[in-house]
Amino acid sequence: MSRYSRHIILSEIGQHGQKKINKAKVLVVGAGGLGCPVLQYLAAAGVGTIGIIDDDLVEESNLQRQVLFGSSSLGINKAIAAKERLEDLNATIDIQAYPYRLDTSNALSLFNDYDIIMDGTDNFESRYLINDAAVLTDKPIVYGAIYKFEGQVSVFNYNNGPTYRCLFSEAPKENTIPNCSEIGVLGVLPGIIGAMQANETLKIILGFDHILTGQLYCYDALTSNAFTISFDKNDSEIMKVLAGKELFGSKSYNLSCSDRILEISSRTALEKPNAQFVDIREPDELPRLDLPDLLEIPLDKLEQNLKLIPRDKNIILICRSGVRSKKAVSIFHKHKIMNCYSLRGGAVELMAYK
Repeated sequence: MSRYSRHIILSEIGQHGQKKINKAKVLVVGAGGLGCPVLQYLAAAGVGTIGIIDDDLVEESNLQRQVLFGSSSLGINKAIAAKERLEDLNATIDIQAYPYRLDTSNALSLFNDYDIIMDGTDNFESRYLINDAAVLTDKPIVYGAIYKFEGQVSVFNYNNGPTYRCLFSEAPKENTIPNCSEIGVLGVLPGIIGAMQANETLKIILGFDHILTGQLYCYDALTSNAFTISFDKNDSEIMKVLAGKELFGSKSYNLSCSDRILEISSRTALEKPNAQFVDIREPDELPRLDLPDLLEIPLDKLEQNLKLIPRDKNIILICRSGVRSKKAVSIFHKHKIMNCYSLRGGAVELMAYK
């Protein structure tokens, strides 16, 4: 146990507490900006079983804040890349990688295998899904969120306490909350918030007091100011979730404000195997692209030409700057074509890279 000696000599932890940590099972949903520091500290602390679920690939723009990854990780699934790094950090624990997206078909079975759920997601669709699955399986959630220079931490559904829906009963209106790819985020902020999530997780495992249940901790990285907002349990919101247990598997969480659009960099797109590029610009838009087997289908004609899209390939949608291609991905999602990406920066960035 020399690896954990600095824990063991703490009278509040000792060997008994370290054994609790070694027996704990934590599922980390999202191996991005928040998930990376959480995973590092939980693995280093000796959490016995860590699950990582994420269907995203490592992009160059991730490296500014997702500190588990390096240049050698580019294009690799985040859950798999994180598992490889963490096994080097601590080979004595069990790390499970789930390289797919959390949804209603797998959430309950996954949650049942773990003690604590760590929410490192960045969209409302996933947060409501995680909340409902945690309520149905009676698991606590350690929540974190970041926005530009601000971060939040809380613990939901802990010891019959308030849930995410008790604090946020409804999602924001469409297009009112941009994501970090649109507005940016201070690189160290997810490290600060993620470390606090890891701290709350360890406090729960060790049975410490003062868990952030019924409290939303808010931090401002520009001023270093912090404050806490208290909120109450809303039994009616919880009962709605419990009453819908039988229908959970068929429930849609595709909220219009949070339909998840996967973006891909020019470098990763050009290196991606089995790729099909689709240019959705108008025929007179410049610059024109010279890509193998390029399909050219203007956005307003896309739905009428879905039969031209090969379903067995990774579809990479290109517009001028990466805005219309997100709309194209949403169209594909509506028609159950999920293996598609929006090219970040569009044709302009692609030509600059080439």
